[in-house]
This record gives sequence, C-alpha cells and structure tokens, in this order.
Amino acid sequence: MKGFIRNNRYFSLCGLNCHLCPMNLAGHCSGCGVDNQSCKIAKCSMEHGNVEYCFQCDSFPCSKYEHISDFDSFITHKNQMSDIEKCRRTGIAAYSDEQKEKRRILEYLLSNFNDGRRKTLFSVAVNLLDIEELQSILQQLAAYKAINDMELKEKAALVTKYLQDTAEKRKIVLKLRKK
Repeated sequence: MKGFIRNNRYFSLCGLNCHLCPMNLAGHCSGCGVDNQSCKIAKCSMEHGNVEYCFQCDSFPCSKYEHISDFDSFITHKNQMSDIEKCRRTGIAAYSDEQKEKRRILEYLLSNFNDGRRKTLFSVAVNLLDIEELQSILQQLAAYKAINDMELKEKAALVTKYLQDTAEKRKIVLKLRKK
C-alpha cells in the first residue's frame, strides 16, 4: 500500500502474529500493507496519523473489530484481542521478542518434524500455546531417546500428539475456523 510503512513485521496492526502465518513462512505475504497489498486497517492507520498498532488509536476498539476473531484466515484469529492486550501490557519490544522465539520454535518444528502435512497445525499450535508450553514440548522431544530412530511420519505424529495433548488440557482446538 503506497505510503504505508511497517516497522515490526512480527505483529500486525490488528493483532495477528504475522511471522507465525503459513503464508508468511512460505514467502507469499510480507504482512499488512506491504508490497502493495491492500488492507483496510493499514488504510485506517494512515488516516489516523500512522498509528503503528490499532490499540494506540483513540478510537480502538472500533467497528472494524466487531466479530474480528469469529473466523480465521491463513492464520488463527482466536487470540487476536488477547494478543493485543498482552502486547499493550508487556510492551512491544517484549512481545516481539516472544514472537521471535515462537518463530524460531515453529521453524524448528517444520524443519525437523513436518511430514508435508503439518504446517498449518504447527502454526496454529505455536500461535495459541504459551511459550513455556512450547519449550516444554521441545524438552520432551529432546529427552525422547528413540526419536532418532523414527521415520519422519512417526516423528510428525509424536509432535502432533504432544501439541494436541497440551492444547486439550487448556481446551484449545488446534484447527483453523473457516466460514
């Protein structure tokens, strides 16, 4: 979008974790308003003095946020409002650091455990689970001695089980919600 500048590509204006999105991972999307992509929220930001995050706007939350987390796109919108609140509470730098760590974890999972069918699941899980839960899963994987003898499909199933079990304990469903 002409004239729109994005300083932080990890966290979008509207509260999505852009660098945890499968489209971003595949190099198909640079984030809101970048590379001439049209985004109504980026346009609104420009109209409101180029606020970097919607929560910094005096009008937040506005009508654009009605039903914003009802459905998902390529990335989950389930925690969009709570992620905005967390970013506001902890500060942009701390929130971005957490997102960078989550991206590192996601890339590790995809590089070592993706059998070609897990990108969306891993992306949703890393988005919705807490960093401590993800780190615990990585520790479980590191401690699982037989993992080196497993086929990729078995490794993918094991990681999926760990992610699903962790999510289930918190009543989180690791699926995108389509309209």
